[in-house]
Amino acid sequence: MKKLAATTLIVAGLATSAQAADPVIYTTNPVPAVEAVQAVIKEKTGFTTGIITGGSGVLLRRIEAEKAAPQGDIFWSSSANTMGAFKAVLEPYASPELAAMPAELRVPEDYFQPANVHVVTVMVNTDQLNGITAPADWKDLANPSWKGRIILPDPANSSTGYTIVWGLSKLLDAETYKALVSNFVVSSSSSAVPKGVAMGEYAVGITFETNSYSYVDGGQSEISIVYPTSGTFTTLEYAALIKGAPAGDDAKKAIDALLSKEAQTELLKVAFRRPSRTDIKVSDYVKLPELSSIKVFKIDEDEAAKSRDAFLAEWANLPKAGSSE
Repeated sequence: MKKLAATTLIVAGLATSAQAADPVIYTTNPVPAVEAVQAVIKEKTGFTTGIITGGSGVLLRRIEAEKAAPQGDIFWSSSANTMGAFKAVLEPYASPELAAMPAELRVPEDYFQPANVHVVTVMVNTDQLNGITAPADWKDLANPSWKGRIILPDPANSSTGYTIVWGLSKLLDAETYKALVSNFVVSSSSSAVPKGVAMGEYAVGITFETNSYSYVDGGQSEISIVYPTSGTFTTLEYAALIKGAPAGDDAKKAIDALLSKEAQTELLKVAFRRPSRTDIKVSDYVKLPELSSIKVFKIDEDEAAKSRDAFLAEWANLPKAGSSE
C-alpha cells in the first residue's frame, strides 16, 4: 500500500485529501483544470485523487529520481517532445478511451495518452503597444522595437516553451529566428507569461491558446489572440502512467476517466482545452476558431524529443533580452 509523507497535497493553495490507496497525479495543470478532472474521476471511479503540481520538466525529473520507489501514479501532462526523453519511467497503456481519438494522435506502443490539443498563439495587450502596430506574424516580432517586450516560458523547464522555440527554429530562417530570440524575456514560470501580458507588464506573450483565451473569456477587451499568418504550431498534451505506479489497476481506471468524454468536455468548458476526442464539437462550448481554419506548421515531435539536449544547449547560448521569475 502506498505511503505518503502527508495525506494533504497542495494544488496552488487548494488542499486535496487523498486516501493512501487512491491514485496520485503529478500535474502541470492549473487549479480549474485539476478540479474538473478530479470531479470526473471521483464520479466515475470513487477515487479522491492526490495532486502534486509543478513544471513539466521538474515533475518528470522528479519521477525519474523516484523510479526505484515511485510516489505517484499518473503524470498529466506534457508534449511528446518532452515526455519522449522520459519513456524509461513511463508505462505503456492502451486505454479503451483511445478508440474515440484519431489514430495519428497515438504514439508507438501507447507510452502516453493524448489528453488534448494545444495551439501556440501570440497573446497581445493592445494597451501596451505604445504606437507600434500589433504583430500579425512572427517576423514582425523580430523587429528590434520589440526587444524586452515579449515574454515566453523557459524551454528547459516548460514543454510549452520547448514547443514554441523548437517550432520557431524550424519555421523561420536562421537570421529571423535569432533576431526574434534576442527580443525575448524568458520566464522560469509558464503561468507568468499570460499573467504578465494581462497585467500590462509585457506587450506580448507567446503561449498556448488555452492560456490566452482565458483572459479574453474573462472580459479583458485589451487582450487579443493572434494566429501568425505564416503558421503556428500545435502539440498534443499527453498523460501517462508512471512505471510501477503504486495504485496499480486503479491508476489505469483514473487515467481512463481523465481521457473520457466527460472529462474532456469539462476541460474545454472550464480551461479551454481543445479535446483530442472526435466526439466533442469545440464551437458548442467556446468561441474559438475551428482548428481547420488555423494555418498549422507541422513539427516533428520525435525529432524534437531526440534533439532536446543538443537544442537546449544551443538555445542557452543565444542572446536574449533578459529573464524573469
